[in-house]
Amino acid sequence: MNERSRPSVLIVGAHSDIGRALARVYASAGRDLFLAARRPERLDRDAADLRLRQGVAVTVTAFDILDIAAHAALLEGISPLPETVISVVGFMGQQEESERQPAAAQLVLRSNFEAPSLLLGSVADLMAARGSGTIIGISSVAGERGRATNYVYGSAKAGFTSFLSGLRNRLAKRGVRVITAKPGFVATRMTEGMTLPAGLTAQPEEVAAAVLKAERRRRDVIYVRPVWRLIMLMIRLIPEPIFKKLRL
Repeated sequence: MNERSRPSVLIVGAHSDIGRALARVYASAGRDLFLAARRPERLDRDAADLRLRQGVAVTVTAFDILDIAAHAALLEGISPLPETVISVVGFMGQQEESERQPAAAQLVLRSNFEAPSLLLGSVADLMAARGSGTIIGISSVAGERGRATNYVYGSAKAGFTSFLSGLRNRLAKRGVRVITAKPGFVATRMTEGMTLPAGLTAQPEEVAAAVLKAERRRRDVIYVRPVWRLIMLMIRLIPEPIFKKLRL
């Protein structure tokens, strides 16, 4: 087993806008990086830049989280397991398409809930055996109440949030921290073309900085912009007879 002199982080979904921002923020904090993405060649330039500018080690790995059989190989190929593992995998899809096509809904559900949960469950076992580590899942405020405009995506994120909560409870006495991050609206390729309110929309760098801050402060659940905590509380408190008449 090769020991590393610096703490490291594994970012799964590293080619996403938030994933790339996380890589920059963690590299600037002196963390060595393991970047896992379906198309790792798209990260070559980023990796070279981070090595040069930050002086950290960067390893880029091909990984499709939907290939459940590949999960074990990914974790076995990184030795020792990084101190921090972040899943930033997400796929919103189109609500109308998910309603009409079961395969489209399945892709949204698997991408946001099933596959990330199974991967982080395996990570949890390894960290529990070691007695240390931090697991971070990027979930969404969309999971706090099912809404007609995105209930397939929202239900997947609700499942992921619940999974992370249970994992946190399970590992609380095992030396492993589990953090749930809820960004709200983020200006990324996934939301490109959508009309988003400026005051509620974070940039990927803002999300990444909030995640690192949460890890350092040993937080459990964070809303990247605190106003979302109040907004979602209000939405959850709307009585069901009234809620059914709304289009949120």
